Amino acid sequence: MSEEYYDAELEELRRRRLLELQKRLLEEQRRIQAEQQIQAARKVVLRRILTPEARSRLTNLKLVRPELATQVENYLISLAQAGRINTPVTDEQLKRLLAVIASRKREIRIRRL
Repeated sequence: MSEEYYDAELEELRRRRLLELQKRLLEEQRRIQAEQQIQAARKVVLRRILTPEARSRLTNLKLVRPELATQVENYLISLAQAGRINTPVTDEQLKRLLAVIASRKREIRIRRL
C-alpha cells in the first residue's frame, strides 16, 4: 500500500511540475508577444518621423552601438509623442543629434597606479 501511495504522490508532483512549466511557458510567450508589439509600434513611429537616409543611419548605428541607437530612438519617439517634430528628421539633423548625445556621455578611463 505504501508503494501505491508513493506512486500517487509522485504522479501528483509530476502533474504540478508540468502545470508550473506550462504556466511559465505561457507567461514567456505573452511577454515576447508584448515586446514584439512594442517594437512594431516603435518601428512605425520611427518610419513616420525619419527620412529613409536617417533610418538607414540609425540602423547602422544600432549594429555598432545599440545602446546609443536606443537612446536616440527613445528621444525621437518622445519628441514625436509630444508633437515637437513636425517634419521628418533628415540625415543631417540626425547626425547633429547624435553628436550632441555622444558628447554628453563621459568616457571612463582606468589608470593603473
